[in-house]
This record gives sequence, structure tokens and C-alpha cells, in this order.
Amino acid sequence: MTERYSPPVALRALGAVADGYLQLFVAGRAAPLISRPNPVRHGGFEIPLTIERIAPLAEDVVGLTLVSPTGADLPPWRPGSHLDLVLPSGKQRQYSLCGDPEDRRHYRIGVRRIADGAGGSIEVHEQLKVGQTLRIRGPRNAFDFIAAPSYLFVAAGIGITPILPMVRAASRAGARWKLIYLGRSRATMPFLDELSALGGGRVEIRPDDECGTPDIGEVMGRAEPGASIYVCGPPPVLDAAQRLAFAVNPTGSLHTERFSALPVVDGREFEVTLARSGTTVRVGADETALAAILRATPDAVYSCRQGFCGTCKVAVLAGAVEHRDRKLLDTERESHMLTCVSRAAGESLVLDL
Repeated sequence: MTERYSPPVALRALGAVADGYLQLFVAGRAAPLISRPNPVRHGGFEIPLTIERIAPLAEDVVGLTLVSPTGADLPPWRPGSHLDLVLPSGKQRQYSLCGDPEDRRHYRIGVRRIADGAGGSIEVHEQLKVGQTLRIRGPRNAFDFIAAPSYLFVAAGIGITPILPMVRAASRAGARWKLIYLGRSRATMPFLDELSALGGGRVEIRPDDECGTPDIGEVMGRAEPGASIYVCGPPPVLDAAQRLAFAVNPTGSLHTERFSALPVVDGREFEVTLARSGTTVRVGADETALAAILRATPDAVYSCRQGFCGTCKVAVLAGAVEHRDRKLLDTERESHMLTCVSRAAGESLVLDL
């Protein structure tokens, strides 16, 4: 069931805090779909930003404060927004904005160092310097913060970054809210001081070394009936939240965001020919076309890697496509594809790359 929701007076202030919040409330089995990824772009173009400050936020977590090289105001954003950073190496990474949307002079992001990752976080931690200029795209928002009777925020690890501005907005609006913040230990959990200063709700810090491994069903069961539940964290937390959402809160709505690529399901191998260079790459059954393309063309553009933002859209010159995206119009599907999720319906594709 989907219905328009008129928020109480306390929540109407939310619209003034962050212009244009979607005022939609979904109950029942459709509720987990409310956070359908349909990103709002305020800055779809690429702009340069200068690193003004690099500061430790927690163990293996640093915060970067970014400003315009000219001192100009930055594009506006809403809680849940993220930036695409193009690192000096050419790697592209997505990081949630965790500062204050009312501060138009600064963007802040938090980056956890992942030792066994693909190298983007290590580059941020070990190579970036104050005064360096980076290219960014965005802000984009596929994690809309909506008006609701009440909120339960569940943040796990670095998943606190998009949640923090939401909690601030709920607090400013006088909304009913709870935050349950999960992590390995307090030393690894950024923003504890900022969270303790917030009023109007309840913050519960639950590090594993003090409280044990969290029971996600029990955590989500703390939501009030009809609440909007916002969850951000590693894939096991998100998967458990999606599996349990309706059972624990059938009248509420679930909102999640992940930055990791979705696993390939029921994939088959195929070949992609890049027409501009004549290069042909083999796409494995368990990898995306985008991953294979990046081996041959490291500067190919992409963002969400989940089939909703459209950044990796490319013209298809030959071959049939098995579309797995949630972005393209029906009129585009004969001639285009999103390489981050869609695949060849046959043995090969020729793309305009």
C-alpha cells in the first residue's frame, strides 16, 4: 500500500531544514522498496575541490574537508548524499557527505582504510595531502531522507557517514528518533563526540567487544510502528535488514544504501568489443561488463555500480542486451545499456567505447 503522508507539525520543519525532502510513506510489503534508487543530482558535472583539512576521526578512519579552490559556495545537498571522487591514480570512489548541509562552503567525507580492498582507501590515507585538488562529481542522493512519524537509524561501522546528517536533521526538526550505532570497538567508531552532543532522541553505542555480535532482528525491532528505518553498513547487515524488515515492522519502511557492487547472479561468460579501440575483453560469469571494461579502459566512467545512476550508460552498436538496470527508459533499451549490471543476452556485444 502506498499513500501520501502529511507530516505532523514537528516534521514540517524538516522541509525547511533541507529543501525538497520526499514526503512519502509506504507501509506493508512494498515498504522496503521506498528507497528505490533514483538519485537526485545537484551537481551532475565534474568540479575541482581542494583538500582543506585531513583529520583522524577514529582508528583507520580519516576525515577530509573539501572546499572550492575559488572560495565559492558548493552545490547544495541533502542528508544521504554522496560524492564521486576521482583520485589522482584515476580510481573512482563514492563517499557519503557527513558534514552539515547548511554549510555551503565545506564538504566533509569520512574514509575507512581497507587494507585488503582495491586500493582507493589506501590512496586516500597514504597519498592525499592538504592543498591537493581533486575532481569530484555530485552530490548525488539515492538514500532519500523522508518525513515519517518516527525514525530508527542503524549504522554499522563507516555506515555512520550518511546517517549522521540524517540524525542531525531529525534532531533539529524535533522528530522522534533513535540511533543504534554498531562497530567493532569504540576506538574504530567515528563521530562519537558529535553524536553525544545531539539532543531530542536517543543514541545507543553498541561495540562488539562490549556487547557481542548484534542481533539485527532485535535491533530493528526497536523501531516504533510505522517508523522509517534507515540502515547503512556492510553487506551482511544490509542483507539481514532487508530479509527481516517486514517481519519486525510491517507498517514501516526500510531505507538502505550500499556502495559495494551487487553480486552477479546467474551470469554467463560473454565478450565485449570496444569499438573505438578495437579491443575485445572477456566478461566472466561472476563479474560485470564494467569490471572487464575497466581492465582495458581504466578511465571508463561509472558511479553506483548497481544499475540506478546511469553514469556508465553506453551505446550498443551490435548484440542483444540482458537488461538488469533500474534506470533506462523503455525507448533506450534497444540502443543502450548500463555496463555495471546489464549483460549480453547472447555471446557478444559491441559498445561505443
